[in-house]
Amino acid sequence: MKIWTIEMNLAIVTERSRNTMSEYLGIEFIDYGDDFLVGRMPVDHRTKQPAGIMHGGASCVLAETIGSTAAQCSVDMTKYYCVGLDINTNHIRAVREGYVIGTAKPYHLGKSTQVWGIEIKDEAGKLVSVTRLTMAVLSKTKS
Repeated sequence: MKIWTIEMNLAIVTERSRNTMSEYLGIEFIDYGDDFLVGRMPVDHRTKQPAGIMHGGASCVLAETIGSTAAQCSVDMTKYYCVGLDINTNHIRAVREGYVIGTAKPYHLGKSTQVWGIEIKDEAGKLVSVTRLTMAVLSKTKS
């Protein structure tokens, strides 16, 4: 089932990330389907911890970037906006180089909250982390 309220276009989705932390970390949106959005991030000097592996916080940034972008694209953007309420990430495997690829899919798309699952994998397809992201859906009109 198609969940998007906009005509999905990777260029438009990417443009929304200009001049943000996402752009600084090199996050790119690379694919989408009827009910998922995919992004990738390089594992480099911007995203590594001193031990030479990807920083766990970078995994959270990638997950929240993809999940929150997907959330926003699934509501009427003229009336609503989405913000993060809670994020929980389990780190499974270390990554030292290359790219990590995250895929966001919804568990729940409600009127006031959304819950998304984001799996991050390395370029070989091995699971790096799993994230559950809860979003609040807020009205743009003031009460």
